[in-house]
Amino acid sequence: MERRFARKLEPSASPRSPNARAAGSSLGLAATSTPHLIHELRRGLSFRALEFLSSESGIPVGEIAALIGIPPRTLARRKVSGRLAPAESEGLLRISRMFELAVGLFNGGVAEAVAWLRTPRRTLTGSTPLAYSSTELGAREVETLIGQLVHGVFP
Repeated sequence: MERRFARKLEPSASPRSPNARAAGSSLGLAATSTPHLIHELRRGLSFRALEFLSSESGIPVGEIAALIGIPPRTLARRKVSGRLAPAESEGLLRISRMFELAVGLFNGGVAEAVAWLRTPRRTLTGSTPLAYSSTELGAREVETLIGQLVHGVFP
């Protein structure tokens, strides 16, 4: 059975549109506004947000942690404490945003989105969109690429 992302795009919204989905929806966050989300990021997201993204995407927790720069021993400590550091939280939100955009690109198809995120792209110097998204600058490039694909521009 094919998994579909729980939240659907509104008919007039595109994956590039900031209103397509609430930021952090793939993290299980209940943030209803940007100021609230910023507050949560400064505080550090719950470790459960990382686990939620893993369950939504099928990407292992360890792989997501490596993408946001959390070494295995630190990951174990974060699991015990139940909270990520603010910088780690921002990285997690960035990766979740790329996942959400890719799911939108594939009309809710999680498996297709994850396969696309894990496939090296010539336009990203041969890197995968997931690996490229490990930095803010790289994530912006991936977001631009997704926007181009949504609008039929094939780089």
